[in-house]
Amino acid sequence: MSSPSLQTIKSYHHQAQHLVNSYLLADPFIPYTSVLTGIFLCKVVYDLCHFISNSHSKTYIILTKIQRIEWNNRGISTVHALFISALSLYFVFCSDLFSDRWHNDLVVFRSSRLSSLGLGLSIGYFIADLGMIFWKYPALGGLEYIVHHSLSGVAVAYSLFSGEGQLYTYMVLISEITTPEINLRWYLDTAGMKKSMAYVVNGVFIFLAWLVARILLFIYMFYHVYLHYNQVMRMHIFGYALVFGVPAALGIMNLIWFGKIVRGVKKTLAKRCEC
Repeated sequence: MSSPSLQTIKSYHHQAQHLVNSYLLADPFIPYTSVLTGIFLCKVVYDLCHFISNSHSKTYIILTKIQRIEWNNRGISTVHALFISALSLYFVFCSDLFSDRWHNDLVVFRSSRLSSLGLGLSIGYFIADLGMIFWKYPALGGLEYIVHHSLSGVAVAYSLFSGEGQLYTYMVLISEITTPEINLRWYLDTAGMKKSMAYVVNGVFIFLAWLVARILLFIYMFYHVYLHYNQVMRMHIFGYALVFGVPAALGIMNLIWFGKIVRGVKKTLAKRCEC
């Protein structure tokens, strides 16, 4: 490659870096660019799911139109869940950002570029998924999904734009780790594999993941709030209400769904024992 061509490529590279650092990842713009990026990435993942499944899945080809839409939509939610749960686990248990050991400032007011970027991408997902739910209502989810996504979206958006309570937001978002298992259950059922061992094993994983991520972890979150209540009290009244109200509402929904999961696991295991 000629020297002028290399110089041109380097010039474009530097311009792109400047654009990313000065605008896309600049602190004032992160809340907006990350949300828009999240919506755009949902579209990209949807199209990739359609392309890959249409080329490599025998089941996908014979599905109805609405089933294909749900298939691709669950692909989006799976990718989001893997990303946000991994990021959440990092911030809650590995990163020093929210650690009491290395900071003297209040934990409820801490944030970083990466933590804000992650929340923005997650909001983009919730907006895109809510749009899909409303578009094909109730095929992609009923009222409980709208309530869940609305509560989650409002809480995450407040945490992003205010910078308050990001630790507790990420604690709740760890619960997204159960989404891939729920989606796999739907994929196996749709592929006619409801009686397979994979379906049974996945059901057990759903039970365990739900118990840890959506029951025990919520208890831990409220215990953490109790230990840092003097800090939580300094949050804006709206943020204070979200810290208690949203996890409580989601926790009740999680308990109701957990009851259904337990009954489903018992029913499946009973059938396996009869065989």
